[in-house]
Amino acid sequence: MTKNMRYLGNFFVYECLFVLTFWSNISLSVENELFTSVSNNFPEGGSDKSITSLPLLYKNRQRSKVDYNWVIIENTTESLSLSQITNGNVKKLITLLSDFRKGSRLQNLTLTNVSVDWNIFLELLQTVWHSSIEYFNINNFTQLSDIEYYNFRYSGTSMKALALKNILVTDLYFSQDDLYQILANMNIEALTVAESEMIHMLCPSLDSPFRYINFINNDLTDLLFQNCDKLIQLETFILQKNKFESLSKVSSMTRYMKSLRYLDMSSNLLRNDGAEEHCQWTESLMELDLSSNQLTESVFGCLPVNVNKLDLQNNQIASVPQGIAELKSLKELNLASNRLADLPGCGGFSALEFLNMEMNSILTPSADFFESCQRVRELEAGHNPFKCSCELQAFMRLERQSGGKLSGWPEAYVCEYPEDLRGTQLKDFHLTELACNTTLLLVTALLLTLVLVGVVAFLCIYLDVPWYVRMLWQWTQTKRRAWHECPEERETVLQFHAFISYSERDSVWVKNELIPNLEKGEGSVQLCQHERNFVPGKSIVENIINCIDKSYKSIFVLSPNFVQSEWCHYELYFAHHKLFSENCNSLILILLEPIPPYIIPARYHKLKALMAKRTYLEWPKERSKRALFWANLRAAININLPVAEGQSCGERD
Repeated sequence: MTKNMRYLGNFFVYECLFVLTFWSNISLSVENELFTSVSNNFPEGGSDKSITSLPLLYKNRQRSKVDYNWVIIENTTESLSLSQITNGNVKKLITLLSDFRKGSRLQNLTLTNVSVDWNIFLELLQTVWHSSIEYFNINNFTQLSDIEYYNFRYSGTSMKALALKNILVTDLYFSQDDLYQILANMNIEALTVAESEMIHMLCPSLDSPFRYINFINNDLTDLLFQNCDKLIQLETFILQKNKFESLSKVSSMTRYMKSLRYLDMSSNLLRNDGAEEHCQWTESLMELDLSSNQLTESVFGCLPVNVNKLDLQNNQIASVPQGIAELKSLKELNLASNRLADLPGCGGFSALEFLNMEMNSILTPSADFFESCQRVRELEAGHNPFKCSCELQAFMRLERQSGGKLSGWPEAYVCEYPEDLRGTQLKDFHLTELACNTTLLLVTALLLTLVLVGVVAFLCIYLDVPWYVRMLWQWTQTKRRAWHECPEERETVLQFHAFISYSERDSVWVKNELIPNLEKGEGSVQLCQHERNFVPGKSIVENIINCIDKSYKSIFVLSPNFVQSEWCHYELYFAHHKLFSENCNSLILILLEPIPPYIIPARYHKLKALMAKRTYLEWPKERSKRALFWANLRAAININLPVAEGQSCGERD
């Protein structure tokens, strides 16, 4: 036990001496920021393929002056981050790093603001290459001297990832191979060259161990890695924000990359006009990002057949053609921010589970989508200019039946049209079933029309409307003929005190009682009777109309026989028409016999109204009351006529 304690004590002393000796050669000025891992030098937004740093064990936050004008940003037993590396202090750094051979615990090194000659930089890189460092980051590197050939030794390295960001080459005239060959032939797993205006990269001379390459934000073109068959282990390739233009050449670039699973070609100048050569994608490609390019719907004729995640966001796609592409493995499709007017069908995407259709030009999404895309678990279709109509309700109804697959509901789904519904959330928009179902609307309208026609027909029959129409027509025709026959006389001259309307069955009373008592004696009355005053040759209706027009009053002898007579009905109708057309009180009703209401036909509704509203004379059965009856009747028709007696209805003065 004592021996072990002595051993641990000696080990502690040796460790302290080593630390004091190490830091006696360097004055440190510590910056208050954390180490940035190699993965942060991979693409913004990141990929699950990025290389991460080991955890930090110790941080020295004390500030001190630097003897060689560099600054330590971070210092732990596994990570070191330095800044302000120049030609004046880089030799000391090389000497320092040469002590970290394999087996040392230092694994992460980051250099920021490096400004040295090319050969010195390669000597520094060579030193790091043969040290224990696995992840090496260089940010803001400026090359000062001319670039020349350098025989770089790649063997015997612990390096796994190199990240170069914001590299500035001041030498304008140099052999590109001298620069790119150093990078292309590195035997490491991950290489990042970002924001460096790099215009080309050589194909490795031997089979490369690269599994991850990130060339984000450079000036690379379609010439990159054409016919290159050495990147057989590459799995993740990021070419975001470059200057690629041809999608078919991009596909040709990948055809020898047998392990490639993820390719990011976003924010380039890619287009595909359909006239280019057949696309030749590697069969291993599973995820493809083609967002923020200039692609149209022809892109669906140039896609990898085994892709299961495809990003076509922010392009110029106006439709998804049917039958062009059979992407049976595709599970996620992003078509946001394009020009699509409807949801695509899933005829060529039988395995599709996620679809993003946000910010397109969809007014009324097709209700057929959920039928053809039954495997879709989530649909993002918000932020479209929806037109709230019956078609949209059909889509919403099918969506509810499918289990609520709309992502972002209800906030992202708002009516844009019509104007009065703008801003209304789709969940608050409702129309009745009758308004949206054309068949139901037509059936309802037809039924209502039939009911209306039936009601009108019933009323016409019940109220004898055809009879009244026929009478009105005859009255109009009679007036028209009278107008044309005697145009010099437009006003009718009264020739009779009264026209008598009665049933033939009551003619005995009329001839024996009514006519003798009114026409004889002082103040005799001139009566118009059809038997003696109708003009031969004229129609009965025309004679009735003329006699009523030429008479001051119309006397109707009412009895059960009267309501059974068709001609009495005609006479009552025309007299009633004169009552309203001339606005005169010309009707005199004599109730010869009581009339039970049940025997009055329905078409005699005018007679019922007259008997209910107007005073009528009732023929008294007692003889003592008849003198008063005749006196009242004479008083009702008393008028001086400017005509001679004995004239017929058709004669004129």
